[in-house]
Amino acid sequence: MINIYLSLEGNRYYVGKLKKTDHGIYFQYEKTFLETGYQLSPLKLPLSDQVFKAPDTPFNKLHGVFADSLPDGWGLLLMDRYLRQKGFDPNTVTSLDRLLYVGSTAMGALIYEPDLSNKQGGSNESLLDLYSLSLEAEKVYAGSMADVLPELLMAGTSPGGARPKIIVGIKDDQIVSGEHDLPEGYESWLIKFHTNQNGEEGIVEEVYAQLLRKSFINMPETKILHAKGKSFFAVKRFDRDENKRLHVHSLAGLVHANFRTFDFDYEQFLKVTFLLTKNSNDAEQAFRQMVFNILAVNRDDHTKNFSFIMDGNGQWRLSPAYDVTFNMGIEKEQSMSVAGHGKNIPEKTFYELGENLEIDSKHVKQIFAEISEALSHWGRSAKLLGISNSTVEDIQRKMDEQFNQYRSLIISTPKPLV
Repeated sequence: MINIYLSLEGNRYYVGKLKKTDHGIYFQYEKTFLETGYQLSPLKLPLSDQVFKAPDTPFNKLHGVFADSLPDGWGLLLMDRYLRQKGFDPNTVTSLDRLLYVGSTAMGALIYEPDLSNKQGGSNESLLDLYSLSLEAEKVYAGSMADVLPELLMAGTSPGGARPKIIVGIKDDQIVSGEHDLPEGYESWLIKFHTNQNGEEGIVEEVYAQLLRKSFINMPETKILHAKGKSFFAVKRFDRDENKRLHVHSLAGLVHANFRTFDFDYEQFLKVTFLLTKNSNDAEQAFRQMVFNILAVNRDDHTKNFSFIMDGNGQWRLSPAYDVTFNMGIEKEQSMSVAGHGKNIPEKTFYELGENLEIDSKHVKQIFAEISEALSHWGRSAKLLGISNSTVEDIQRKMDEQFNQYRSLIISTPKPLV
């Protein structure tokens, strides 16, 4: 059994307990937390004194909001490696064990600690061991970018093709480990390492970040870091305000969708966004992200790549865009369908989705035009950052195919700047 806490904008709350039995994993809110009114997961864990059993799928018998605290494939790989080094068989480590290992280092505002109130040895002892390991496992590093980044890259090469990433604190040219509170003057960033030989992944993602901003889509601050001839994509974390935390919930975790099966639709995403945020600007932002992903050929647009943020007032907003880059997808289809279409989406579909959000047909065309104009800067921006001509031209061809397919939705299709 473990205790869950919420560290939200400088205040700490005891949320409740997670317990594993032979029949599954159960959660119950602490009575005092019910009085806060904070809806941590309003669709699947609404505030109530009842006991919530986690579904068997899609999060390995874990509730979606807590599954969001676990790292991605790369992070799980590192976790398993470290557990093996310490004598643990990863196959016997439960989801609760992994949450406890994450402890206070998860994205967002949730913290997991062992519950020793009824200590009887056995499982509690093993939980405490895992908690101690989580503290021991933290990578402590500090120094200049030029010294630290190459060392981290050498230590973190992914054998399975997953994109390695680290959390850091950055101040000018100095970098420190960023799992916990940062020294004064440092800001929390996420750095991604490339997995191919030419190292263009990060630069392409940086250009896409620039194009998102030109498309009037909310995007965190990003930059390319350079060290010893290598380039690294860095993005400022939107779940941190200095050392204060914000609660983040992925679309997948919110609705309990399996992001690996691609059975969710943008129509549902748009409805959930308006239902949760009650904000027409956020609904339009979601619509813009949909259009951008289609025109910019980002087909890795599954439910784990969209999130929502809850602030200290309990207000939900759509998070800034993230993990947006060129991706051809599986069978050239969007991971999230558009009213049932993975590609070759009928024109009327966008008007119908817009109408549901009170976005009239003129504004739908305006959004398409604004995004296509922003994407016309792809070639020039990519070349300025040193992306090879072959990559620039390949992505441009794919974008042009999308422009041609949806030309009637674009008021005036600009000529690509190559």
